[in-house]
Amino acid sequence: MKKKILSLMLITVMVIMSLTCAGCKKTYKGIDTNMVCIAVQPSAAFIPMFIARYNHYIEDALAEYDVSVIWYDYESGPPMNQAIATGECDLCIYGDVPTVSAITMGQEREVIGITAQAADSYAVVVLKDSPIQSAADLRGKNVATNLGSTAHNLISKYLGTAGLTLNDINLVSATPADMPYLLRKGEVDAIALWEPSITKLVDAGDCRILGEGSDCGLDGTNTIIGRKEYCQANPKVIEIVLQQYKRAADEIANTSDATWNYVAKYLGLEVSQVKSMLPKYNFSVAITQRDIDSLNDTINFLVGIGKIEKAYNIADYCNATYFDGTY
Repeated sequence: MKKKILSLMLITVMVIMSLTCAGCKKTYKGIDTNMVCIAVQPSAAFIPMFIARYNHYIEDALAEYDVSVIWYDYESGPPMNQAIATGECDLCIYGDVPTVSAITMGQEREVIGITAQAADSYAVVVLKDSPIQSAADLRGKNVATNLGSTAHNLISKYLGTAGLTLNDINLVSATPADMPYLLRKGEVDAIALWEPSITKLVDAGDCRILGEGSDCGLDGTNTIIGRKEYCQANPKVIEIVLQQYKRAADEIANTSDATWNYVAKYLGLEVSQVKSMLPKYNFSVAITQRDIDSLNDTINFLVGIGKIEKAYNIADYCNATYFDGTY
């Protein structure tokens, strides 16, 4: 009964917040809203956003315009897509698959910036004493990944470096949480996943990286997307969010210990582990042709595995006009 009451209370709170975000609008200094709702998830690809959040960079910059910030925390992309589709959130920070999938479903979105290119934040991992030493050695082996994810694309590309395809392995569907268990129990021979799980596995001492994104042409592009209606009605808000993300990225070397402790706790890591992952990420904002090509590659991959019906050009949904790179 208590659980039911708590669930009802949570639903009520979420509904109220959703109505507040979607309905509390006004014009002030040219901005048609007094609130921006940002959805994030625990991935090292978004470290600058966590730094900006902890230090209230966005809140302080928007205070001049009487705009407040609401943060939503999610574990993965699909529920974030649902939240932005209903208007509960205005901006989402996530990876390539949820980005292109949402647009395929007909949701009015804009890719407004790139959080990071992170090829080596995706990897194929095996046990430290495994006889598997190359992509060719995966032939006939059991390989687990999260189907339809960027890691699924990774294993496909990595196999291709040895002239193999997904048909040459036994592909096992698994969640990121289950993959380490399956590997250690010997139920699979390799797993394909992403950070911070990779660092946790390698640091545990019983696993090693077999191949990474940079070994097979996977860029690992992560985006900032927004509701098109919201973005076009509130360009100044979007500009400021992107400015403060870039600021946090540029100042990452001077990040305080307190901020690093916050980021590490959010990601479920030690501070040393977070810092060790930083070289894997090129934190950026500007949308480049390489990013467009990378996202189009994701679209084509998802079409190839039957996840989405037909290909389209992600460039038609990118808007790089909100931020000129200065702050």
